Amino acid sequence: MALARADLESLLRARQLDRTLTTALPQIDPRDEHALAPCGISALDARLGGGFPRGQLSELVGPRSSGRTSLVLQMIAAATARGELVGVVDALDMLDVESAAAAGVELHRLLWVRGHVVANPGFCSDLNQRALEQAIRAFTLILQAGNFGLVVLDVAEAPVQALRRLPFTTWLRLQRMVEGSQTACVLIGSQPMARSSAGLTLRLGIRDPGVGIRFCDSLFDGLNVQARVIRARAREHEEASVAFRTIASDCA
Repeated sequence: MALARADLESLLRARQLDRTLTTALPQIDPRDEHALAPCGISALDARLGGGFPRGQLSELVGPRSSGRTSLVLQMIAAATARGELVGVVDALDMLDVESAAAAGVELHRLLWVRGHVVANPGFCSDLNQRALEQAIRAFTLILQAGNFGLVVLDVAEAPVQALRRLPFTTWLRLQRMVEGSQTACVLIGSQPMARSSAGLTLRLGIRDPGVGIRFCDSLFDGLNVQARVIRARAREHEEASVAFRTIASDCA
């Protein structure tokens, strides 16, 4: 773990991410559009009031095949198109680079940290737990760099038991680190993890599965996704739903 940490710190220093602000974003102002990170899907951004909040810990949750990956890639592509740096801690090493490129992600603006968590650890649950903790440490290091427009921790296929064994203070610590910053911090999971410390929770599900879906250039086109928006920190508990359809622009 010490070697992995040293390698990541060296990479951050080599790209001067520990000292230099490489995005052109101004300081956070709640009245400023830059206080939000648009995900690039107009219907969803409209429902979110402009996008995911910067300086907050938010969640994107849903079961497998609910549209999680399509939405995450859209978010990353939108961020890199704005000239922002994006950090992704891929705890289970499941990111497909070809799919990311097909979605429009500018790969030279992406820091991809590959983890070693496995979905079915068998008798190696202790090793799996350590791998999950290492992924969170890597995520922490990226947040500490403080120069990313979007940082994603993807633990969507991690065993639920392993996630539950993490102390709740893990999420509180991450929230404190990102608070007031220019970074939109998003956790990807099968179910909520951060509870009340999340800026907002987006629950995804498929509407009319299998209707009109095509697969091309490593992307699904035509997924009818239903997103339920939950703002836990609003003065009054707010829930709203929005439907949108994924599009793979390179499909014939």
